[in-house]
Amino acid sequence: MEFHFDNIIGKSKAIRDVLELVKRVANTQATVLITGDSGTGKELIALALHAHSDRRDKLFLPVNCGALPETLLESLLFGHMKGSFTGAFANQEGLFERAKDGTIFLDEIGEVPQHLQVKLLRALEAKEILPIGNTTPRRIDVRVLAATNRDLKKEVEAGRFREDLFYRLNVMEIHIPALRERPEDIPLLVEHFIQRHNPELKRNVISVDAEAMRVLMSLPWKGNVRELDNVIEHVFIDIDRIEQAKLAATVPIFVNVVLQFI
Repeated sequence: MEFHFDNIIGKSKAIRDVLELVKRVANTQATVLITGDSGTGKELIALALHAHSDRRDKLFLPVNCGALPETLLESLLFGHMKGSFTGAFANQEGLFERAKDGTIFLDEIGEVPQHLQVKLLRALEAKEILPIGNTTPRRIDVRVLAATNRDLKKEVEAGRFREDLFYRLNVMEIHIPALRERPEDIPLLVEHFIQRHNPELKRNVISVDAEAMRVLMSLPWKGNVRELDNVIEHVFIDIDRIEQAKLAATVPIFVNVVLQFI
């Protein structure tokens, strides 16, 4: 099988090590815990794992565990039976069942409430789930990938995350380095974002001035790749204030925008 990582940009040893690990684990059934700061591209790694697995022709279903109220998250993951709670007007299949033979990606897994952690543990250990309002477990066949920007070991020590669930999720860990740890990848990422935003914003930007690139490579990027993308898009919008649609001609504006934005 050939591996192509079109959306994972970088040439640094740090990112190459990540991609080598993705190659090794992709076509296994192992549960993978993807760790790293916010904005580093954890979902892209999850997508790469799915795309290069034997489940690639089946569904990839992502869910942000930190973006939903507790009751809604439980229903979304495990499903519910008609009449099991107010507003449950029909039986509803959960994502674990819907992703049959495919992959479910549990983003922000560290946000899952403890009583749901028990149900997740059951899904991983016994390969079965119990929809809300049902008394008969249902078998599932789905690969689980999870991601977090929290230190789950510390969450376990603090009593906020189950130790047994942590070890079930952490069969394999893929840690994505922060952008500040691989500044040599910034020029490639900038070029990628320029190519992407040109058609989106109807621009014809060619390159980034050397001084602007020096600024970009010296910044801490607390928001990582996502923040870098936001800055480039911000500058593309600001380009209307100058006559020539070429980033090299906008260095003063560009540098000011970058520094102000950060």
